[in-house]
Amino acid sequence: MAPPSPLPGKKRRIGVMTSGGDAPGMNGAVRAVVRMSISMGCEAYAIYEGYEGLVQGGNLIKKMDWDDVRGYLSEGGTLIGTARCKAFMERPGRLQAAKNMVMAGIDALIICGGDGSLTGADKFRKEWPGLLKELVDKKELTTMQQKTYEHLNIVGLVGSIDNDMSSTDATIGCYSSLARICEAIDCIDATAQSHQRAFVIEVMGRHCGWLALMAGVSTSADFIFIPEKPPSENWEEEMCTIIKRHREMGKRKTIVIVAEGAHDLGLNKVTPTRVKDLLSNVLKLDTRITTLGHVQRGGRPCAYDRMLSTLQGVEAVRAVLSATPDTPSPVVCVIENKIVRKPLLKAVEDTLEVAKAIEAKDFARAMHLRDAEFAEYRNAYITTTATNQPEKRLPKDKQLRIGIIHVGAPAGGMNAATRAAVAYCLTRGHTPVALHNGFPGLCRHHDDQPVGSVREMSWLDVEGWVSKGGSEIGTNRALPSDDMPKTAWCFENYRIDALFIVGGFEAFTAVSELRKARTEYAAFRIPIALLPATISNNVPGTEYSIGSDTCLNALVDYCDAIKQSASASRRRCFVVETQGGKSGYVATIAGLSIGATAVYTPEEGINIKMLARDIEHLRASFAKDRGQSKAGKLILRNEHASETYTTEVIANMIKEEAKGRFESRHAIPGHVQQGGTPSPMDRCRAIRLAVRCIEFLEESGAKLKEEAVADGTDAVVIGIKGASVVFGPMEKVEKEETNWKDRRPKDESWLQLKTIVDTLSGRPRPEDCCESCGRR
Repeated sequence: MAPPSPLPGKKRRIGVMTSGGDAPGMNGAVRAVVRMSISMGCEAYAIYEGYEGLVQGGNLIKKMDWDDVRGYLSEGGTLIGTARCKAFMERPGRLQAAKNMVMAGIDALIICGGDGSLTGADKFRKEWPGLLKELVDKKELTTMQQKTYEHLNIVGLVGSIDNDMSSTDATIGCYSSLARICEAIDCIDATAQSHQRAFVIEVMGRHCGWLALMAGVSTSADFIFIPEKPPSENWEEEMCTIIKRHREMGKRKTIVIVAEGAHDLGLNKVTPTRVKDLLSNVLKLDTRITTLGHVQRGGRPCAYDRMLSTLQGVEAVRAVLSATPDTPSPVVCVIENKIVRKPLLKAVEDTLEVAKAIEAKDFARAMHLRDAEFAEYRNAYITTTATNQPEKRLPKDKQLRIGIIHVGAPAGGMNAATRAAVAYCLTRGHTPVALHNGFPGLCRHHDDQPVGSVREMSWLDVEGWVSKGGSEIGTNRALPSDDMPKTAWCFENYRIDALFIVGGFEAFTAVSELRKARTEYAAFRIPIALLPATISNNVPGTEYSIGSDTCLNALVDYCDAIKQSASASRRRCFVVETQGGKSGYVATIAGLSIGATAVYTPEEGINIKMLARDIEHLRASFAKDRGQSKAGKLILRNEHASETYTTEVIANMIKEEAKGRFESRHAIPGHVQQGGTPSPMDRCRAIRLAVRCIEFLEESGAKLKEEAVADGTDAVVIGIKGASVVFGPMEKVEKEETNWKDRRPKDESWLQLKTIVDTLSGRPRPEDCCESCGRR
């Protein structure tokens, strides 16, 4: 049997496979590769059971159609399977794999797996010319076939719950796994609190402590053990001292997190049992062990992993199509908010170097080889957890009274940011002062009896806030301009030396007002830092706001349930209304994460021709879907996408035009989207960015008030832009980056993702349709 003829031009036959341990989000990557390949005129092949399928060939290499990956986004694990393959480790196995690929006509391979899987893939590519020559010598291939398939392109996607690959901030599956861990610890917290117990929790991570570290940050654990940075030589005494101090301060529970690869400085394994014995025998605590095991690996992917796997799958296809025979194999990574390509071999080498550094007891190098974010999170954890660190305390003349205020609607992560700010302030000798219930609370209730709205905070006050949703100090949309003289008087009277504001566009507006009022009110000539926190993600100066990930998870869960209903009925479409103000971020990213048929945003608007195209697309889809499963459709509409075409109107238009061939309903999740328990990502980023903000305030606090007014650089908004964390001077951001009319940034980085949503849903483009009837 001869291989198929090559595709014309630069079109390719692209194979996709999952290998190594499964990870939530792998199915999203497979879906993205298949649909992006088809949309680019290429052919897509799924290689089932990992490298085993490559070696065995036959039915394990299957050409994929558009609908073959329907419903993949919400499924955990990997639907095309993964398996250990000893045969591929030997040359004869790779020889057979090469033949199977040629006979299928596949000339590019996208692998989603860990470092071992990606190393094997690059080795396969290097051997490719020699393997084909050997097959020709054995007369299993012809010289013409050898020439036709002389080049193989490999692209790597990192699927790993451990987040153990260097060169990327996150791997596919890691945040879903972290969510499982945090959910389990949040549940354990309740019983630990009730009985004043201690729990030792073992999490995965043989050579990488990312899960243990981030779980420690996200749950305010008392102590953590990670392979890259073992505790000090007298760690038993150090751990017991910290936990004893926490208990003496009034904490009723104790959580210690141990990575499965944890060890001491001498590389002696630190086991949960050893930790339990110390807590039980030395501190006399009622201590239990919980090993989470494979619970961490399973379950549906979170919104972030769906988005990440989709964007990386799309980028992998682009990498294949832009590759030349000399292009080194890339691995698709994410740095902060930016999808990038890095050299695959270098990423794998750096990853393996971490294990070597640990084995050599060079822990400083092991930490250096992890990304800078890893070390920053560990420092933030240490600073905000250990309560007595005299070496970090500033001199009296540099200690500040730092006001902390929430402004705008509640968002997941606000309390985590406040807890981190309070803990950091206390460690450094500052006095954290909570200004309850926003600016109205400050002005109207500052001197209430017995307790006013201006309160100094202690460590115990904020203990346990990290996992709480909403705003524990209260939040309000009102602005300081409602009573600027009284606001200034309160700042002066309560000696506020610096201000940390957490909130959305109202908070951004509040900082702008305070900055402009400095010429009139000396009380505002203080450093001010804004941490954006809003589900709408519409604050200028950043591409990511605290709370948006929690919102997306809540919305994706809601849409999954709605889609299940729509699919059970088979011939039903739901139009779901999302929040987000006049920014379509939530609708677009949710659409990307659930595979929405269409997304309507304020930026693009809605018109009758657009609706005609989408209704005609629905008609064609339902006609084609006859008798198939998972055939429910979802359309997302931002609440401000159109004043005329409301969610209900669109649903009724679809129903009318369906003529009984399918149904249409509308659903409005409303404030469900503000979420309950904050997501681990929102907790972690809130803590990291809050610490950065307080560091900025204490550095700026040394300036004279006259200097502050003169240069205007001490009123800032912290943000994530591309691959960097930045402080944007408010004056510049207000003038150059803000669309005040629509309450959003002028340039929204996510807008380019709208095209990907449409491409992967098969939504027809205007130029491909009849202008009058919407038909293709």
